[in-house]
Amino acid sequence: MTEFAQLLQSDRGQQAHDLHIVDKNGFDAWLAAQPGSVRAATVAQRFTGAAGDLAILPGADPEHWAAVVGVAELATLGPWCLAKAAERLPEGSYRLVAGDPGAAALGWLLGQYRFDRYRKSTESGGARVLLTAQPARIDDTVMVAQATALVRDLVNTPASDMGPADLAEAAEAIAQEHGGQVRVTRGDPLARGYPMIAAVGRAASHARGPRLIELEWGNPAHPRVAIVGKGVCFDSGGLDIKPASGMLLMKKDMGGAAHALALAQLVMRARLPIRLHLLIPAVENAISADAFRPGDVLASRKGPTVEIGNTDAEGRLILADALTRAGEDEPVMILDFATLTGAARVALGPDLPALFVNDEALAADLLSAADTAGDPLWRMPLWSGYGDMLKSGVADLNNAPEGGFAGAVTAALFLERFVPEGTPWAHFDTFAWRPSAKPGRPKGGEALGLRAAWRLLQTRFA
Repeated sequence: MTEFAQLLQSDRGQQAHDLHIVDKNGFDAWLAAQPGSVRAATVAQRFTGAAGDLAILPGADPEHWAAVVGVAELATLGPWCLAKAAERLPEGSYRLVAGDPGAAALGWLLGQYRFDRYRKSTESGGARVLLTAQPARIDDTVMVAQATALVRDLVNTPASDMGPADLAEAAEAIAQEHGGQVRVTRGDPLARGYPMIAAVGRAASHARGPRLIELEWGNPAHPRVAIVGKGVCFDSGGLDIKPASGMLLMKKDMGGAAHALALAQLVMRARLPIRLHLLIPAVENAISADAFRPGDVLASRKGPTVEIGNTDAEGRLILADALTRAGEDEPVMILDFATLTGAARVALGPDLPALFVNDEALAADLLSAADTAGDPLWRMPLWSGYGDMLKSGVADLNNAPEGGFAGAVTAALFLERFVPEGTPWAHFDTFAWRPSAKPGRPKGGEALGLRAAWRLLQTRFA
């Protein structure tokens, strides 16, 4: 993992290259104030102040050159405005000529993220260090970058190296670092206590068998917060098998679990005064003679029976048992993350997680946190009028309504049936993947909704 702590350091007057920041509106005034050699170099590099533009500026001698970066709006530095500069600048230390990087420091760090587990070598260009006059913000920024990188690393890892047991190992490593306790339920106890998790994962090999991973941390006297993450380590679709193109990215179907683990890591590293309960139902939705079938009726931990309309709608089944378990200890809040529906992606695209919330105060706080963190969410309706779509002719519920309408909404309504009445709950239907690169955000696994959730928890409990 990238050593982010080395890339953001307190400014103690150490030697560094000056870094100018301008936008298009202020470019002409900035250029007019520069010496002739700088103006000539700027024009020669066709720098205009457009967001993402970069130019190297001459100094008094070859060792003391500077750089200028274009941003969208100088008055508001968002998380990603320095990310492209961090990707392109030469190795060295940099100091903003005016102001402090603030939120932009996160993009500076993540612009240097690399997933190189399977590469013999990478062209990283060396470390680019940013100096800040706000040392109090360094730890939090580095923690968020590390959590984001954890999501990316877990999601980018292929299913051959990221099965249910590997998710359990990741949880155990985080717990060991911070004094948490991990409990893993599998085999007969899983089948008896969490029948839908067991059914979804039973077609996989014994080594990749289903399990419920639970991590608890913190003072039991503090408010209890449950974080749940969908851990489908590979999704073939089951007997309702996906086409090859649909399976190509299914290593990322544990992206919800990756978000949950990263959020738990943030809580523990910051020593937030809560009683944390992390739950990850971890399975592989495989195909074998023992696979669960369309038309099967499954028992659930909570009690309602579920008819299987489609084995490829498995995520809501395992989450239902985990949400039931989370609610049994009466948390003050439940947050769940899941790469749950293609319908959410059709509606909102890859960048924007669909947010479903059963509590108006929690919804308002999450949307405010998303705006502050620069990590957008879009609230979708828990429209009770569509509840009838979940009806089954032979069981209490159907996991995959016919017709295809409102797929993200009906999936959220299904989950809501397993959340205790009166417990504030938020469901993040996130893509956990970036199909094309942007500055600081390479193609591949991505944390979408993580920073918003973290800001919410900081605001509520810090």
